[in-house]
Amino acid sequence: MLTKRLLACFDMRNGMVTKALQFQDNFDIGSAAEIACKIYEDQIDEIIFYDITASADKKPIDLATVRTVAKRVFVPFTVGGGIRNLDDMYQVLKAGAEKISVDSMAVRNPAIIEEGAKAFGSQCIVLSMQVKRVEKTERIRSGYEIAIDGARTYTGMDALEWAKRGESLGAGELCVNSIDCDGTHNGYDLEITGLIADAVSIPVIASGGAGEPSHIADAFLQTGASAAIISSMLYSPKLPRNYPVAEIKNFLLKEGIPVRPYLK
Repeated sequence: MLTKRLLACFDMRNGMVTKALQFQDNFDIGSAAEIACKIYEDQIDEIIFYDITASADKKPIDLATVRTVAKRVFVPFTVGGGIRNLDDMYQVLKAGAEKISVDSMAVRNPAIIEEGAKAFGSQCIVLSMQVKRVEKTERIRSGYEIAIDGARTYTGMDALEWAKRGESLGAGELCVNSIDCDGTHNGYDLEITGLIADAVSIPVIASGGAGEPSHIADAFLQTGASAAIISSMLYSPKLPRNYPVAEIKNFLLKEGIPVRPYLK
């Protein structure tokens, strides 16, 4: 069985880590570079940065923070937010990231997935999907709709069909983020994560809702997810407690889930 991965995710604005509940009411926590380095030292498997200011305000990505983090962490590092074209991708990779995440722009211009995969390799392209549970219709048969622009714009696109199209265009991974579960700390949306993991052959990342190690175990044991994003439970001061990476990994290993062991 392939090793499952734990990904620390940081929403970033103006060099700070910021958190929200279901994409609303953001509050800043601390320096993105400092928090990322601390989690790296705690032996996280991968790190993802989403520059939410670049997306919302149509600003350039904060490459200075990307460079700072890339010089200090030595695990796969993904950057997203505000990716508009191949030059943006190139600049992010040049700054030290290994992967690029595309989301809203990919919906508006699906060719960016194919262009990025051809230019830099499919392994560099992560298609991030913001999904919302809705009533099943002829158009949205899965019961999950794709949203963009920080969950402010609903597209009428079926999440399952978009996932399959993303794979066909060359995405190397899919990140399935539940708008309903985001920031709730009650667990991932296992239904849509499983539906997408069963429908594609590329790795699927479960995202949105983790609050304790058992939620991560559920994502791995009940869906075909290859990786899981964890965020608030690692560092948010608004939770009763934070979980060290070592504790999470030891819990998963006891549940029989293959993860890279914590090295003392």
